[in-house]
Amino acid sequence: ISAPVSERRIYLDRSLGERRGVVTLDGRPERLLIQRDDDDPRLRPGARQIARVASLEPALGSAFLDLGEGVEAILPFKPDARPIRGQSLEIEIRGEARRGKLAIARAVGEGEGAPRPTADAPDLAAELAFLAPGARLVEGRAAEEMADEAESEALEVLHPLPGGGLIAIEPTRALTAVDVDLGDRKGPDPKRVTRQANLAALGMTARLLRLKGLGGIVVIDLVGRGHDGNALLAAARAAFAPDNPGVAIGPVGRFGTMELSLPRRTQPVLERLCAADGALSDRSLAQRLIRQLHREAVAASGARLVAVCAPAVAKAAEPLGVLLAARIGARFAIRADSAAPRDRPRIATE
Repeated sequence: ISAPVSERRIYLDRSLGERRGVVTLDGRPERLLIQRDDDDPRLRPGARQIARVASLEPALGSAFLDLGEGVEAILPFKPDARPIRGQSLEIEIRGEARRGKLAIARAVGEGEGAPRPTADAPDLAAELAFLAPGARLVEGRAAEEMADEAESEALEVLHPLPGGGLIAIEPTRALTAVDVDLGDRKGPDPKRVTRQANLAALGMTARLLRLKGLGGIVVIDLVGRGHDGNALLAAARAAFAPDNPGVAIGPVGRFGTMELSLPRRTQPVLERLCAADGALSDRSLAQRLIRQLHREAVAASGARLVAVCAPAVAKAAEPLGVLLAARIGARFAIRADSAAPRDRPRIATE
């Protein structure tokens, strides 16, 4: 039985070393939130603290904030609300740091004294409840499986459309490009086929951009010609409504593209899970290894396990292994092998 339209569910996977939260829309992952034990809690969205204005960039309308211990954030300001260098402010983190970009703050009021936290950010369960009010929180094995599925889909570039065709989503330094491809989608009326593909693509693009944590300028290259601009604009407004406030959608242009501006609130999942070269980071692979070891240990109660992996992954897994040993006992070993593929560890019983 298919899920009702626009049904959202929430999942929380409490893995060793990290927590992963997932919101699904009609059974498909819509948002993926990842928190790791070594994240700085001061930089999580919703965290409040006293900060000092370290410097100003009036031309950019931005102030650089000192949060203490070398941690920084940026505060956008309007000309009539320009802060003063050295001033203490109470601020709230509104947008996560991204690669090469500081976390974004908003001023809450005046502050006093040295930089220091004043209120923790909401925990992941509270964030999920806010995104899907009234939904029951699912944990345990089902949540781990859903988080794995969300990670996998978030890292893909090509995504098949229901009924045929696909969309490709590729972020660049300047914008995110979305290409709609009709593929093998068929029907007796070509115009109707392309219209249905474009409408499906808009809904799927909105879900996937939320899942991937992508914002900023988005250009969607629609398929076909002679578009029904009003219908497509209405569909885009409905699809991207959950991203408001801050969404701006332009009409379909003469070249068959639609441009959007979406607010940036979270770190892109690609940045969270991958290194600068786009490959999964050693930490992400270590998290996967520890989850796999934990599953194997539960399935093979009492058995001793040996995991063989790349040296860098083994190194990243060391602190996570301490956590795993505290949970299941010291009945496993992680061995480094320079010949082991980075993304395919081997786990066996002894």
